[in-house]
Amino acid sequence: MLSRVADSLYWMSRYLERADGILRMLKINYASSQGDLQEFSWKPVLRLFTYMKEEEANTIAYDSRAVLQYMVTDKENPNSLVNIVTHARENARAVQDHITKEVWQCLNDYYHAVRDERLAHRLHKEDPISTLDVLIKQGLLYYGTADITMARGEGYAFINIGKYLERALQSADILDVKFSDAHFDFSKIHTTYWKYLLLSFSGYELYLKTYKSGFDAKNVVGQIVLNKDFPRSVIYSINRLSRYFERLENQGNKPGYETVEFLIGKLKSEISYTTVDMIEDAGLHNYLIKVKKELSEVANALNKNYFAYS
Repeated sequence: MLSRVADSLYWMSRYLERADGILRMLKINYASSQGDLQEFSWKPVLRLFTYMKEEEANTIAYDSRAVLQYMVTDKENPNSLVNIVTHARENARAVQDHITKEVWQCLNDYYHAVRDERLAHRLHKEDPISTLDVLIKQGLLYYGTADITMARGEGYAFINIGKYLERALQSADILDVKFSDAHFDFSKIHTTYWKYLLLSFSGYELYLKTYKSGFDAKNVVGQIVLNKDFPRSVIYSINRLSRYFERLENQGNKPGYETVEFLIGKLKSEISYTTVDMIEDAGLHNYLIKVKKELSEVANALNKNYFAYS
C-alpha cells in the first residue's frame, strides 16, 4: 500500500475517533452543567480539546451555549467538530478506491450534518443533548458500516491503528485533566463527579456492574486505565493497536515494522504489569504523562516508517 494511502486512512480514522470523543464529552458536560449552574466550568473541556489561551477560555467557561457553538460549529476553531469531520472527509475522498461506497456515503452524510446551517440554531435555541445525540449516532453509523463492509486487509488495519491510538491518547488525556481539575484529592470528590466522568467514557454501567461497593478513586482509575474488557480503557486500546499493527508484519518494511512493534510492545508490557497501587505510588499525573509520551513516540514512529514523514 502506498504511504499516502495508509496516511489518509489512518488520519481519517483518528479524526473520526476524536470527533466521537468530543461529542460525548460535550453531551455529558452539558448535562452536568444543568445540575450545577453556579459552579460548573467548561475549562477542563476547553483545555482538553482546544488551543484557547487561559484568558480566552475564561470568557466562555461558564456559558454552556457559547462553548457548544465554539466546539461544534465554529470554523475558526481548528479543533471544532465541523473542521475535524471536514478533515476526515478530505482524507476519505483522497482514498475512495480503498474504502467501500457505504463508508464514503456515511462520511458524506456526517459531513453534511455538521455543516447544516440549522445546526448552530439548534444548539443555541433547542435542546443541545438531542442535537448532540444525532451527531453521535452519525459517528456510530460510520463505525458499524466500516466494520461490516471493509475488507480485512492493510487498509482496515491502518484504520484501526489510527482509531485505537487516538482513543488511548484521548482516554489518558481526559483522565489526567479531570483528576487534575480536582487537584488529585480523590477523597473529597463528590460521587456525582465520578458518575459524570464515567459517563463521558460510556463506562458508567460497566462500573456499577463491576464494583458493588460504590464509587472509589482507585476503582475509577483501574477501569479507565487497566480494565481489558472496557472498550475505552487505555490497555484495551493498546491491545487492539498491537493486534492490528501485527497484521502488517508480512507487508515488507521489516526495519520499520520492528521499530514500531518494539515501541508498542514495550508500552503494552508496561501497562499490563501495572496495578492501581503502582500508579498511585508513581503519581497518577506522572504516570499518565509517561503513557501519553510513549503513545506519541508510537505515532511519530508510524509517521517516519510508514507515512514517509521526515
